[in-house]
Order: sequence, then C-alpha cells, then structure tokens
Amino acid sequence: MRLLFLAVVRRHTGNAVTAERVRDHLEAAGHVCILKDASDLESSSEIAKLIEAESLEAALALHLYRGGRLLQGHGIPFGIIFGGTDLNEDVNHGEKKKVMGKVLEEARFAVAFTESMKEMAQTQWKARQISWAVTCAAGRTGIVTGPNSAFNWNTFLRQSGINQSADNLHIFLLVCGLRQVKDPLYLVDAFSEWHREEPNVYMVIVGPEVDPVFTREVGARVKRAAGVRLIREMPQGDLHAALKNCFAVVNSSVSEGMSAAILEEFVQLAKRLVSDPALEREIVANGREYVRARHSWQAERCTYQNLIRILEGSIQD
Repeated sequence: MRLLFLAVVRRHTGNAVTAERVRDHLEAAGHVCILKDASDLESSSEIAKLIEAESLEAALALHLYRGGRLLQGHGIPFGIIFGGTDLNEDVNHGEKKKVMGKVLEEARFAVAFTESMKEMAQTQWKARQISWAVTCAAGRTGIVTGPNSAFNWNTFLRQSGINQSADNLHIFLLVCGLRQVKDPLYLVDAFSEWHREEPNVYMVIVGPEVDPVFTREVGARVKRAAGVRLIREMPQGDLHAALKNCFAVVNSSVSEGMSAAILEEFVQLAKRLVSDPALEREIVANGREYVRARHSWQAERCTYQNLIRILEGSIQD
C-alpha cells in the first residue's frame, strides 16, 4: 500500500525521530511510506495534488492539528498519532480543539503514546465517541539506542568548555529543541548556583535551533551562567554515547508527550542520582525493565503494522 505520512520533521527533534521510526515499521511490512513535513504543506489543494501525483491510497499523521487537519476530505482513509502539543497546548484553543474533533471523527484510528494521553483525549472529546478509536499503542513508544563507539567523552567535554578531569565531574544533560515550550532556561539559575557551590557540577543543554529568536536568548543567558553550557546539536549516535557517560538527564519541558531522551537515558544505564550502590542497581534494573516492558521497539512495530491493516480494510470496503 502507498501511504502518505505527515509530521513536523525538524532535524534532530523528537518528532523527526518518532516519524522516522514509524516509517521504518511500515516499510518493514512492505508498504511504501512517503514522509512529508506538514510545515511545508499548508493547503488542502497541495495535499490533493500530492495524493494524485504519488497514487497514495491511505495516510497517517503525527499531531491532529499540525498534520491531521490536512488529511480531511480527500477520500482516502487515515489514522492519526497524538502529539504532546495536541493535548497540552492546542486543546486549550477553541478553534483548534474544534478542528481536532473533526479530524477524530474522520480518522480510522488514533494512537496515544501513554495511558494518560489516552485518558486526556477521551475526556476532551467524549461527545465525539472516539474512545473505541484511541488506541494506546500497546502502552509503548519503541526505543532503540545506538551509541557511537568512536565517541570520545573527554573530547566532548573540552568542546563544551569543560576543562576538568572526567572522573570528578557530574554532567547533567538537558536534551531539547531550542524553543520556549521546552523551557531549557528553567534550570539555568539553579545549576549555576549549584556549580558555584560544587565546581564539578555542570548542566549541558543539547539541541538544535528551532526558534531563532529564542535560541539567541538561550545563548546569551548561558554565556552569563557559570556551570552551564550549550551544544547546538549532535548526531544521534554521539548523543546516545553522551547519555551513557553523563551523570543524569534532566527535562524541563512544559509540554511533553513522551520524552525520548529520558527513555534513551534509561537504556544507556547512565549513572543515577543516588549514593547507595544497591539502590542504584535497583533503579537501573527497574528502568531497563520499564523500557523493555512498556517501550518495546518490537511491540511498537507490531502495533503500527496491525493498525495499518485497518486502513487496508477501509480501502477494500
């Protein structure tokens, strides 16, 4: 089957990683999956031309408002994947919420990353009778990590302007695209004060420029903050290796669907914020088990491949 997949796919963002992973699941089942950035397709006529030109039979969208609204009225079946922005932000805007409700009425299925997201959706659109459609993809967001074996932690520290022995450092990573909703500045003052008390403590913000104006604000603030560093973006393999070497990962986002960085950090067994070795082992073991049981890559693949069969059935009907 030839599928259109709409998502906002800025480089090195969680949306881009999720979209590529889902596309891989679908292509592994033999489908042709054409991934397009929803930001580049603003009108219904553009979608119609694309569907005709590529002989597309069905579609999938990541985010109801950003992507799903563009799939309405084209005569092909589609499913949607809830994003954190849908349920944490857009639902608070009357017109956007109304549009998303219409999208849900037309969608053949809807996927929520977590049980809480599923419950939020059911609460917001209970009058739409979509509870049958909101499928929490087996409660999982599939996580696979691939740290670059050639990554050098000491080189990373030097490039970050941290010129101390790695053995004595506590490096906290905050991984996010530089935009206001991720709020990377929330912890800057606290970590700067902590660094003045304990000079071996640093926070390193890692992420691509998403909002240019806000990125400049972050850069200026970080320059004035002792113990805080900013790295614009890293290849995924290097990032996974950094997660493995850091002391801990922090997240200050005010709107989060499912933080892949936190899950990846569990997989990489980064050192924990505990002093008891036995407790540290227990936390790491529990973290690994949580990722295995609730965020299995294999289970996620099976779920999406099964959901796409719903679209295939719609075409046959």
